[in-house]
Amino acid sequence: MTREMESLSDPKAMRALAHPARLAILNRLGAGGSVTATDVAEGAGITPSAASYHLRMLAKYGFVEDAPPRGDGRERLWKAVDKSFAIGRLPDDRPEVREAKDLLIEALRKEADEEARRALANHDQEPPEWRDATTFARTILRVDAAELARLAQEIEKLLRPYVARHRPPEAAPAGARVAEAQFNLFPHVRRPVPGLPTEDHDAG
Repeated sequence: MTREMESLSDPKAMRALAHPARLAILNRLGAGGSVTATDVAEGAGITPSAASYHLRMLAKYGFVEDAPPRGDGRERLWKAVDKSFAIGRLPDDRPEVREAKDLLIEALRKEADEEARRALANHDQEPPEWRDATTFARTILRVDAAELARLAQEIEKLLRPYVARHRPPEAAPAGARVAEAQFNLFPHVRRPVPGLPTEDHDAG
């Protein structure tokens, strides 16, 4: 099934999402399944009542929705919407849209970097098979724009069968756990030439 991809352009929605607790909640929901406010509160570092508020705000802007009730139905359940979101800076973006996009992109990058740092800090505590499977890599490419775009499509196609939100635990092998793939594709920008050191730069 083809999943919807929606390009974010509403400044209010992007500013609403660019909140550390809301990004943490959305990241938790990205693993699939349904959750209560209590389920996501600890991971987001907030109280259940605050988590409930943030979930309602995420729902207001279309990032999460109500999930079918379970048990006695007294707890409100939430799930991520079955949609992927993209953020792309465009030359004709209005200033307020550009500012909101930059804010959200920075927040997303910070959240991703923190996730990678946690994984790296815990690397020695992982079982050998997980240590061997973990990769932190950086590769310098030589490509034209069409090749870079095609590479992004190929990577996304490769990852698609493993996306946690669309692969329930019962469909994965025994021992499967939530993992994360991060990749960035971008052209290098010439670095600024540093100023020459003064003759007395080692003085003192």
